[in-house]
Amino acid sequence: MRIHIVLVSVLLASCSSGSLPKLTPYKVEIRQGNLITQEMRAKLKPGMTQSQVKALLGAPLIADVYHANRWDYYYSLRQGGEVTEKQRLTLYFDKDLLTRIDDVTPLESSDAAKKEVDHGKD
Repeated sequence: MRIHIVLVSVLLASCSSGSLPKLTPYKVEIRQGNLITQEMRAKLKPGMTQSQVKALLGAPLIADVYHANRWDYYYSLRQGGEVTEKQRLTLYFDKDLLTRIDDVTPLESSDAAKKEVDHGKD
C-alpha cells in the first residue's frame, strides 16, 4: 500500500513541472470612492455652494467633523489585486462657498472612467 502512495505522489509531483497551466483564483475588480470625470471637474468652479457641489460630484467620501469646511473625494480602482488608478480631489469651503480646489492627481480621460460612465447609461 505504501508503494502505491509513493508512486502516486511521484507521478503527481512530476505533472507539476510547469507544462500544465497554473490555477490562480479570480480577483474581482474593486472600485472605491467617487469617480470624477474631466467633464465633472470642468464644471466645478470657485463660488459654488456646497449643495451645488454635492449635486455635481455626489457626497464626499470623507467628511471630517473636525474640518467641516473641507471635503475629500477619493477614488481607487484595484484590478488583479493591484491598484491601477487613483484620484484625489480636496475642496475647501468658506461660509458654504467653494474657495479652493486641490487636485492631488490630475484627471485624465482613463479607460476606467469611460467604462464607469458607460455603465451608468445602461
